[in-house]
Amino acid sequence: MRSEVTVSFGPEAPVRIDLDEVQPMPHDVARWWLDEQFTRMGCEPLRPTGKVLLADKVLCVAQAAGPKQFGDARWASEFARASSAALAKPVVRIDVPGLTVSY
Repeated sequence: MRSEVTVSFGPEAPVRIDLDEVQPMPHDVARWWLDEQFTRMGCEPLRPTGKVLLADKVLCVAQAAGPKQFGDARWASEFARASSAALAKPVVRIDVPGLTVSY
C-alpha cells in the first residue's frame, strides 16, 4: 500500500514525502512531535472555541513551516511520519491555502 504525505502551498508544485520505505512513528510519539512543533512555531488554534483537532494541528504546523522548512528533508520526513501516524492514515494531503486536510 502506498504511503505518502503531500503538502500544497499554492500554484507551485506540491511537496511530496514518500513514506513507503520509512519506519512508522508510534502514535504517541507523533502526537508529542506535533504538539512540540505547534508550540515552538507559535501556532494558534483555527477554531474560535480554542479546540485543536489533530488535523488542525497538522495544518497549522505545515502553514507555519512554509515551503522553506519543507526544504529541510529531515524535518519534512519527520513531519510526514508524525502526520501519517497521528492521523492514522497512510496517505495525507494538506492544502495550506485551502485550509484542508484530506485522506
